[in-house]
Amino acid sequence: MAVNKELLDILCCPKCKGEIHLNESQDGLICDSCKLIYPIKDDIPVMLIDEAQQVDAK
Repeated sequence: MAVNKELLDILCCPKCKGEIHLNESQDGLICDSCKLIYPIKDDIPVMLIDEAQQVDAK
Protein backbone atom coordinates (compact mmCIF):
# COMPACT_ATOMS: atom_id res chain seq x y z
CA MET A 1 0.00 0.00 0.00
CA ALA A 2 1.42 3.35 -1.02
CA VAL A 3 1.01 6.71 0.64
CA ASN A 4 -2.51 8.06 0.10
CA LYS A 5 -2.77 10.73 -2.65
CA GLU A 6 -5.04 12.88 -0.47
CA LEU A 7 -2.42 12.83 2.30
CA LEU A 8 0.30 13.88 -0.13
CA ASP A 9 -1.86 16.80 -1.25
CA ILE A 10 -1.99 18.27 2.27
CA LEU A 11 1.56 17.54 3.44
CA CYS A 12 4.24 20.20 3.21
CA CYS A 13 7.89 20.50 4.19
CA PRO A 14 8.11 21.05 7.95
CA LYS A 15 11.21 23.22 7.51
CA CYS A 16 10.11 25.74 4.85
CA LYS A 17 6.39 24.89 4.50
CA GLY A 18 6.98 24.39 0.76
CA GLU A 19 5.65 21.73 -1.58
CA ILE A 20 6.94 18.16 -1.45
CA HIS A 21 6.69 15.29 -3.92
CA LEU A 22 7.43 11.57 -4.05
CA ASN A 23 10.86 10.51 -5.22
CA GLU A 24 11.17 8.07 -8.13
CA SER A 25 11.41 4.98 -5.92
CA GLN A 26 8.45 6.20 -3.84
CA ASP A 27 10.26 5.65 -0.54
CA GLY A 28 10.67 9.32 0.34
CA LEU A 29 9.24 12.80 -0.03
CA ILE A 30 11.45 15.50 -1.53
CA CYS A 31 11.45 19.22 -0.83
CA ASP A 32 13.20 20.90 -3.76
CA SER A 33 13.60 24.20 -1.87
CA CYS A 34 15.42 22.71 1.14
CA LYS A 35 17.07 19.89 -0.85
CA LEU A 36 15.84 17.40 1.77
CA ILE A 37 14.22 14.00 1.50
CA TYR A 38 11.88 12.77 4.21
CA PRO A 39 11.71 8.95 4.47
CA ILE A 40 8.54 6.88 4.20
CA LYS A 41 8.61 3.94 6.63
CA ASP A 42 5.85 1.32 6.63
CA ASP A 43 3.77 3.57 4.32
CA ILE A 44 3.97 6.45 6.83
CA PRO A 45 5.84 9.66 5.94
CA VAL A 46 8.33 10.61 8.66
CA MET A 47 8.05 14.40 8.54
CA LEU A 48 10.74 15.20 11.11
CA ILE A 49 13.53 17.58 10.11
CA ASP A 50 16.03 15.54 12.14
CA GLU A 51 15.13 12.40 10.14
CA ALA A 52 15.49 14.09 6.73
CA GLN A 53 18.57 13.60 4.56
CA GLN A 54 20.20 15.86 2.00
CA VAL A 55 19.20 15.13 -1.60
CA ASP A 56 22.17 13.99 -3.66
CA ALA A 57 23.22 16.43 -6.37
CA LYS A 58 22.61 15.13 -9.89
